[in-house]
Amino acid sequence: MVDNREGVNHGHITGQDGSYLADFLMSKGYEVHGIIRRASTFNTSRIDHLYGDPHDQKVRLRLHYGDLSDGEQISNVIYNIGPDEIYHLGAQSHVNVSFEIPEYTANVTAIGVLRVLQSMRGKGGSMRFYQASSSEMFGVSPPPQNEETPFRPRSPYAISKVFGYEMAKHYREAYHLFSSNGILFNHESPRRGETFVTRKITRAVAGILSSRQKLLYLGNLDAKRDWGYAPEYVEAMWKMLQLGEPVDLVVGTGEAHTVREFVERTFSYAGLEHTDYVKIDSRYFRPTETGELVADTSKAKKILKWSPKVRFEELVKIMVDADMRKAGLQPPGEGDEILRKKFVNPWWRVD
Repeated sequence: MVDNREGVNHGHITGQDGSYLADFLMSKGYEVHGIIRRASTFNTSRIDHLYGDPHDQKVRLRLHYGDLSDGEQISNVIYNIGPDEIYHLGAQSHVNVSFEIPEYTANVTAIGVLRVLQSMRGKGGSMRFYQASSSEMFGVSPPPQNEETPFRPRSPYAISKVFGYEMAKHYREAYHLFSSNGILFNHESPRRGETFVTRKITRAVAGILSSRQKLLYLGNLDAKRDWGYAPEYVEAMWKMLQLGEPVDLVVGTGEAHTVREFVERTFSYAGLEHTDYVKIDSRYFRPTETGELVADTSKAKKILKWSPKVRFEELVKIMVDADMRKAGLQPPGEGDEILRKKFVNPWWRVD
């Protein structure tokens, strides 16, 4: 049965989370509208399997040009579509890059949230809003972190995310918008951007095995993060907007591992010795480092009935298998087998 609800996958529909969310919403019968930035080259590879001829009235994925720095266009899209649900995932989302372009990061990642919320307020109606908040907001607060942990951000990106989080709460309290914050800890997949550390590592292994790359340069190997599998996290986003009341929830796995561990597991799984290939480059260190980030998901488990299926070691294998396959190599296959066992009929395109 087709669900006629419409969801705006706002910003970054072509990114990791946006593409998985589009997969998920369309599996639920939604008509999905995504906002993309105009560029001279196509950047839609993650959603090409969902895209159809816009002249076909039956097409359920439609794309609109827009940018989070352009409030008027954002308002026009929301006004013309009149969506039931808005998932705001758009941001300048690379933490290290935020130190280099702090003004742009604040304009898009912080003020962009305000532009969307103000457009919703102007449109009126019963729209539901999901704000993609980040574990980076906790900064150096001691782990584990939950909904009551104070924010102590350590980067322009994290500070901008705190602004967006508080603005979502403000519009909920002041104007009674259904506005929820999902404080998501790190979530990875074969669709992760190639400059993010986990994907950078798994791609490097594939590159080394295929003789396309000789060395891998990284920064702080002692950074400790809570890493999960991205498709599971977009289900949590959707579950939050199906509740009777808006809520702010921490979503993660509850276990943390260092970048060093990710490197070791990745190279070992591929039959390589990481010390032969990994070099430290100071340019990848942040001016201010974040502390250990570990999710306390007690509230999410109780309210959403959500808990992750994929754990750290399994995530590594899933990502390595996918990147080896993309490089034209035969992967070990343990990651593929994990997916087959844990997700019998996945709603997403398995990479």
